[in-house]
Amino acid sequence: MHCNQLNYRMVYNDNELHELKAMKGKMLIVSAPSGSGKSTIVNWLMQEHPELRLYFSISCTSRAPRGTEQNGVEYFFLTPEEFKEKIQNNEFLEYEEVYQDRFYGTLKAQVERQREAGQNVVFDVDVKGGVNIKRYYGDEALSLFIQPPSVEELRRRLTGRGTDTPEAIEERLAKAEYELTFASQFDRVVVNNDLETAKQEALQIINDFLKE
Repeated sequence: MHCNQLNYRMVYNDNELHELKAMKGKMLIVSAPSGSGKSTIVNWLMQEHPELRLYFSISCTSRAPRGTEQNGVEYFFLTPEEFKEKIQNNEFLEYEEVYQDRFYGTLKAQVERQREAGQNVVFDVDVKGGVNIKRYYGDEALSLFIQPPSVEELRRRLTGRGTDTPEAIEERLAKAEYELTFASQFDRVVVNNDLETAKQEALQIINDFLKE
């Protein structure tokens, strides 16, 4: 009887461990050229589909808080010295120095804290950052590339916004052509020809990934 109870307890522990592993969040990396509709699709997924448990990774920055921003909510606010120390200690999953002493980055430990809480962590990053994060996490992360149907369509969308000068639009388009060459390095590509169709396609891909 004592032996049976012990065996039962061991099986129960195995089940517990399996459940705990199942509760741990996964990671979704989303990248795209500017004007591809990435932010629109990601915000729709997060607002209209809470069952996906999608949460942005909380990044660090060396700039001062703005307005009502709070430490640990919008960002973790560090001094440039603190940021550099964490770089030296290899604590960042990715980081960028936008200009001298103005840093942004994602802490590995913060991503793990969010995953342990059952959150599926969303990385809204540029294409190089997306490729690097995918390389680091492998199959634990899904990398999704939102692609415009063509560069000419991207030109039309950027012009239609009315927020950029013609020179700025040409710069964005040149960058977009370069970024499009990274598409094949992502797990899945969603071509945003029609926004509603692209939303549904992204939803299906993410649902399938989270159920694995």
